[in-house]
Amino acid sequence: MELDVVELSRLQFAMTAMYHFLFVPLTLGLSIIVAIMETVYVMTGRPIWRQMTKFWGTLFGINFVLGVATGITMEFQFGMNWSYYSHYVGDIFGAPLAIEGLMAFFLEATFVGLFFFGWDKLSRVQHLMVAWLVALGSNFSALWILIANGWMQNPVGAEFNPDTMRMEMTSFFDVLFNEVAQAKFVHTVSAGYVTAAVFVLGVSAWYLLKDRHVELARRSIAVAASFGLAAALSVVVLGDESGYSASHTQRMKLAAIEAMWETHDAPAPFTAVGLPDQEARETHYAVEIPWVMGLIGTRSLNHEIPGIDQLVEEAHEKVERGIVAFDALQTIREERDNAPAEVRATFEENSGDLGFAYLLMRYVEDPRDATPEQIAQAAEDTVPKVWPLFWAFRVMVGLGFAFIGVMAYFFYRSSFKGQTYPRWALWAAVIAIPTPWIAAEMGWFVAEFGRQPWTVDGVLPTALSASHLSVQDLLITLVGFMLFYSILFVVEMGLMLKYIRKGPFQDVEETNAWEERHEHRLRTHDGRGPFAPAGASAASALDGLPDATPAE
Repeated sequence: MELDVVELSRLQFAMTAMYHFLFVPLTLGLSIIVAIMETVYVMTGRPIWRQMTKFWGTLFGINFVLGVATGITMEFQFGMNWSYYSHYVGDIFGAPLAIEGLMAFFLEATFVGLFFFGWDKLSRVQHLMVAWLVALGSNFSALWILIANGWMQNPVGAEFNPDTMRMEMTSFFDVLFNEVAQAKFVHTVSAGYVTAAVFVLGVSAWYLLKDRHVELARRSIAVAASFGLAAALSVVVLGDESGYSASHTQRMKLAAIEAMWETHDAPAPFTAVGLPDQEARETHYAVEIPWVMGLIGTRSLNHEIPGIDQLVEEAHEKVERGIVAFDALQTIREERDNAPAEVRATFEENSGDLGFAYLLMRYVEDPRDATPEQIAQAAEDTVPKVWPLFWAFRVMVGLGFAFIGVMAYFFYRSSFKGQTYPRWALWAAVIAIPTPWIAAEMGWFVAEFGRQPWTVDGVLPTALSASHLSVQDLLITLVGFMLFYSILFVVEMGLMLKYIRKGPFQDVEETNAWEERHEHRLRTHDGRGPFAPAGASAASALDGLPDATPAE
């Protein structure tokens, strides 16, 4: 197959982006879990919770550093590999990226340093505030990145300026509160929380299987199961919100995910499994669940969800209107301020479909010279490859429901069975560690691959967004990135495994001092019972765990 600059640019960005996202969800989730653990430490004063905070905080720090290193490269790629995209929409896309760097990343990076080096320099409450500011910065970083990405999926608050030949922002408020961006943010962040919960659960289960660091492991499982159950339920609920948003912002993506070739009578069924055949326009061996897709996509029983064939017909009309807009645009560019008012009016009337005319530039230099066959082909190009989307979505959803089951089981054992766990359950938790990353990568694949053939949906085709690079340039940098990222992956895994095997560092002096204070309080209790020392607060109930029992 002939190598193509656009496809190689896409491959390079996909590789770097998906590799970078190996670190992001764990950073998001661990930052919150670590802050929760330190909160319990400040409330109870028990050294075990400080030990837990430091241990999981160390793993967070390793992951954070590698995430920063891999994320910086991606920002350079916008200028190197996607220069026309950066020129065309930089006024909108660049704003949230700049805010992310100035507000969120600097906040996070500054307080990460205080978190690791401030234990002996800050009071307990001050250090707790630092932990929560690190968590806040991590989540703010995700917010601004997803606002930028959400705009690519649903380009609101901007319009094309025929005089500058660029997209320009008209409402920062609309960009900020873009429904796609907000739905993606809460869904992605919740997925990160699940990732961290499964990670903490799996590592803690491994400690119990090895009968090591039992007190830390049992408490960590309790935190991870409670936090993870809430997060897993949120992922499913918020994923439903993303489906509803796609039903009116990215209808072709939704139809492709469901392999819905024809428009069904409302409410549409959900295809649980099947074998999509894009050439034959049918799904073989489809197993359908009545009404479910209609309820998810429209939240009603009487609104239709258009099928792929209907959307292709609509795209055909948009291509034709785009040609009209392109013709008016050429007149405006040639005559500048002297362009007739009616020409500008014609352009304004059809400018929303200008991007569809650009789809023709794969086949003809001037869209006005396109043949009916080429127009039909451009309309057909708006359909992404169906079967990868169909199955990636179902893998993601299946894993999402599995996480609910896993977290509910461990929450039940932690809360009602004295924190005893069968060995098979502990091994299952260890084996499950990679699965949240698989679900997260599948989710991003659906989001980005499903947007094709657009870089900015309905505005700028991917084929026009790439820089004028040679195939040799792209091959060299692609191989370079793969080697560099492979080295970083080895470093990441080596450091994480090293510190997991090493286990937590125990502060013996603080532990002994706490035990002495605790014994003194027990000796001088005020008659409320040996387990209710004088001055004890309700916070002590957070650590009322029985003695360690690694497994039934």
